[in-house]
Amino acid sequence: MSYHPHGKHLIAGARIATETTWQSSPATGPAHDFSTGTPALVAQACAAAERAFWTFGYSSRAERAALLHAIADAIEARGVEITDIGTRESGLPAARLEGERGRTTGQLRLFAEHILKGAYLDRRFDAVQPDRQPPRPELRMIQRPIGPVAVFGASNFPLAFSVAGGDTAAALAAGCPVVVKGHSAHPGTGEIVADAIAEALAGQGMDPGVFSLVQGGRRDVGEALVQDPRIRAVGFTGSLGGGRALFDLCARRPDPIPFFGELGSVNPMFCLPAAMAARGAGIARGWAGSLTMGAGQFCTNPGIAVVLEGPGAEAFTQEACAALEAVPPQAMLTDGIADAYRKGRDRLRASPGVREVLTSVCDQRNATPTLYEVSADDWLANPALGEEVFGPLGMVLRCRDADQMLAVARALEGQLTCTLHLDAGDTALARRLMPVLERKAGRLLANGFPTGVEVCDAMVHGGPYPASTNFGATSVGTLSIRRFLRPVCYQNLPEALLPADLLG
Repeated sequence: MSYHPHGKHLIAGARIATETTWQSSPATGPAHDFSTGTPALVAQACAAAERAFWTFGYSSRAERAALLHAIADAIEARGVEITDIGTRESGLPAARLEGERGRTTGQLRLFAEHILKGAYLDRRFDAVQPDRQPPRPELRMIQRPIGPVAVFGASNFPLAFSVAGGDTAAALAAGCPVVVKGHSAHPGTGEIVADAIAEALAGQGMDPGVFSLVQGGRRDVGEALVQDPRIRAVGFTGSLGGGRALFDLCARRPDPIPFFGELGSVNPMFCLPAAMAARGAGIARGWAGSLTMGAGQFCTNPGIAVVLEGPGAEAFTQEACAALEAVPPQAMLTDGIADAYRKGRDRLRASPGVREVLTSVCDQRNATPTLYEVSADDWLANPALGEEVFGPLGMVLRCRDADQMLAVARALEGQLTCTLHLDAGDTALARRLMPVLERKAGRLLANGFPTGVEVCDAMVHGGPYPASTNFGATSVGTLSIRRFLRPVCYQNLPEALLPADLLG
């Protein structure tokens, strides 16, 4: 079943067209016209979200759970059409889109069950102590929704990090209306998912202002969204430059708001000597597979392998090169991402001390892997070598000894993940690295590869800047709901005035 987009915005349940349009740039098939977003449309959507908050923000957990399940049902009902338009726009294979759709509906259902349990409310109670001097009043505390939330769709996940992705699911679960700025890489996919959300809202009898989607537009559309006084927080997944610009706008508002941005990470792997001696070739092949999964367009792509000098390092590099050479060209998600990959690859190639092991080809949107090698001395002398290149690019970083490996760990910027490949004989070195890596990353792995983010209670997908703009938050997992809540304390209030969740 082929899906033909209607090309309109969705503002509080209404499909709205604008006079000016723009054309999509799909990986395959015909382009389609989409209405251009404007600051005026953003203001309309934010006003509707604020009005909706006065009912949605005070809805019951059962009502919001039912909505999340209804959204998941509506997305699943459109599964064939979503796969059709998603593969055409992104160039991703159908199996990847189908798996991502399952993750999207799965996290909606996960949040539905999470809020029904109620533990996220962090309810606290201190009884009155009238005989104490001074007397202590009765105090109750609970987490409450913050208000309308802005969400920016991601380029690399048309479903799981976009219109009905993790940010939207968490905000709706918390009781916060959402205004999404759709990503221009997959507007048709965003449109069909937005229609599913609108259908679910109508079916549940909820205010349509709970959700809006604004498509396209110039930079002023995103700026208007984060600066609208009715928006109380922002969820963003994207580039360091774009995210930092929006973060700064949020901070400069008359009433600054939190900007939860996931921006960039090279996700280094530390390959320790005993593990390398025992299974270095296997680690190299696994790294190549992780590095090229989805053309390297994952935020958890392990771009750097840190090894110790010696025969093991040579064999590791040769094995990784052989595995990468066998990877055929893969489609990049957008023309812009392909161009950025070429520029990043060329920047590293021209850097002092960097040796090209495997040359890549990036013909328009089809790319093959790149492999570089550099000494720790040269890497430590040039901080730009630690910047993310989004795509199938890997760098082997060779250290002369364990002390220099530790120096590399200390020099890292904030990361989403850090990985240790180790055997029993590596425990002493791993213990030296652990305190440093804990300060650098939100998720630490042993003997695995980070390109796979489980949606569950314990997951942390975030880290110190520039991995994310708020090191205390995660954008994946049930803990991500806390981004859109704030604690409120109630002192000596009669039960008739307290939130129902404090009394249940």
